[in-house]
Amino acid sequence: MTGRTILTAAEMRAAEEAAIAAGTPVEELMERAGKAAAEAIWRFAGPLPALVLCGPGNNGGDGYVIARELAARGVHVRVAALAEPRTPVAAAACASWSGPIEALADAGPAMLLIDALFGTGLGRPLEDETSRILGRLAEQAAVRVAVDLPSGAAADDGAILSPVPDYDLTITFQTLKPSHLLQPAARHMGRLVVADIGIEAASQLGEIGRPKLMAPGPDAHKFSRGLVTVIAGGMAGASVLAAEAAAKAGAGAVRLQAKSFVPGVSAAVIQIPGDPLARLDDSRIGALLLGPGLVEDAEGLLDAALGAGPRLVLDAGALRLLAQRRMDRVEDAILTPHEGEFTALFGTLAGSKVERARAAAVRSGAVIVYKGPDTVVAAPDGRAAIATPPHWLASAGTGDVLAGTIAALRAGGREAFEAACAGVWLHRRAAELAGPGLIADDLVAQLQPALTECL
Repeated sequence: MTGRTILTAAEMRAAEEAAIAAGTPVEELMERAGKAAAEAIWRFAGPLPALVLCGPGNNGGDGYVIARELAARGVHVRVAALAEPRTPVAAAACASWSGPIEALADAGPAMLLIDALFGTGLGRPLEDETSRILGRLAEQAAVRVAVDLPSGAAADDGAILSPVPDYDLTITFQTLKPSHLLQPAARHMGRLVVADIGIEAASQLGEIGRPKLMAPGPDAHKFSRGLVTVIAGGMAGASVLAAEAAAKAGAGAVRLQAKSFVPGVSAAVIQIPGDPLARLDDSRIGALLLGPGLVEDAEGLLDAALGAGPRLVLDAGALRLLAQRRMDRVEDAILTPHEGEFTALFGTLAGSKVERARAAAVRSGAVIVYKGPDTVVAAPDGRAAIATPPHWLASAGTGDVLAGTIAALRAGGREAFEAACAGVWLHRRAAELAGPGLIADDLVAQLQPALTECL
């Protein structure tokens, strides 16, 4: 996991309190935040006439600093306030703004709308009238910017507490928050900018960033690069997609083990027709993938996979069989459920998607790749990471491609959590390269260019 750090609202408050206790005044933190946000807005939108909406809390205080800083650059700035500042630091920031302050209810539109009404502290819906005014002003603006979080979005679970406009830019401070990447809130964020305000922040939760992979060295051979064995199910096409993806994602060798020869498979995949369970005792196997295309009469395949010893990647039909058995522990495996499979395996768990994935990882002893319009990877030790894949990945077969990609990275020697995160990143990047309208074969074709970006 090489992406940006993510803190919950409570963790961010604790980090701010630690910085204040260490000698950085809260006023200084607000000054840094407002100036950094103003710089980002200036670079993004230029000198458009701006309307800054300020709430009564510290998010509103950031807004007053932003207004002051943009005005100092020559921007025509208006400020509209929902209410008087309710914290001393926000009141001081308000006092530093020398221009007039309109009532939010009376505010007219501007080309650039800056929403500093509410940030990470919001725990309830906006008042109906406030929500209506925000929606109207956002609709009339050419460029919309949110400070920290769009007003109406919860900080930690991606929930929408009241209607949220679509923003072009969201500026947050020091770290991302979960809702910047969790749906449905994430779809409203636009471009995300993280402004450094000098706070120390560490977390076991992060964004899935581009992995750092190594090109094969002079002593590499196909087995040192990783042997992936894919056990084909009754719908062999899904297993072929997974096997082809493993080959394109850097596996040194890929075996497809099916009951009979499968036509149309590339030469990069070694077919072993006959017994799907042949050679599972091969010590060179770096990852064993079971699940794509797995349909009826597969209990024996699952039993053999669970007893084979190599590191497992279990997807699709294998997860269905696990759920039917109510099997809890699959240690050192990687499980890749979508929402329905996750619920079948673990039931209805409480909390955000991150919290549910972490609980499932602890219960199963496996790394969980909880797929969907947001994807969460969680390990039993508490590490977790989030990615927001392109929406056009909602296409048949793309999950099989992801499973094969993860298997290749696992076979190459990467620890399970890191292999899963790297696989999710490659899968997402391949989708971006393939573009809207992709089918699973297009995704496979773009894995190699995506892999090259990581070397």
